[in-house]
Amino acid sequence: MQGEDNNKIQVAVFDFDGTSIEGSSPSWLVNRLIFSRKISPATTLKIGAWGIAYKWHLPQKEAWVRGQVFRAFEGKPKEEVDRYLTNFYDEWIAKRFRPEADKAMQARTDEGCEVVVVSATFEPIVLRAMESHPFTHQISTRMKVAEDGTYTREVDGRCIEGDEKIVALKHWCDGRFGEGNWEIAYAYGDHHSDEPLLSAAKHPFAVTPNTGMEKIAKSRNWPILDWSIDIPKKSH
Repeated sequence: MQGEDNNKIQVAVFDFDGTSIEGSSPSWLVNRLIFSRKISPATTLKIGAWGIAYKWHLPQKEAWVRGQVFRAFEGKPKEEVDRYLTNFYDEWIAKRFRPEADKAMQARTDEGCEVVVVSATFEPIVLRAMESHPFTHQISTRMKVAEDGTYTREVDGRCIEGDEKIVALKHWCDGRFGEGNWEIAYAYGDHHSDEPLLSAAKHPFAVTPNTGMEKIAKSRNWPILDWSIDIPKKSH
């Protein structure tokens, strides 16, 4: 889409967890790994402690916790792990994709926007979602693959979280469209850490926001959207 301002490419950006889907895909993944005993009790406690600190907005090492989760997959072939994560999406996450997110993505696509999902979750999960929902680009956390084709516990680059979302988006858009040739027309997020992303958009939206984001949205007069859905409870 050529925008009204200087004919710039218009980009619509959607967060994934808590915005496009109900809940958090990493949390559901950890629950599944715990239930299937793919991560140890000690690792479970470390991840749990990290989650508590994150909830209280304490500084955290994003790459570290993803490495803890990927203990379950360390040394396993990339194809095997990607297949596991794809199946995980199909079984646990697909039903949590919000219909209102689909509608908004389609509306932005119909306007001619480049629709991008920017997410801290693991790349194979978002790639699977992209197969059946109206977004054509994604920027998400990628884990490093060793020379023998197996996954390590290291993040490849940086975690796409908080401030890094806008950094990664700028790098991606500059490479694809050229520096200065694009702008963020729309941004959708639910978490207070999405503030930098929404602040950069002409039209920011707080989606079913957490307490921190709700306060920010009200203080900035950002529209607040309720996209919440009911998910039938299911045992692990």
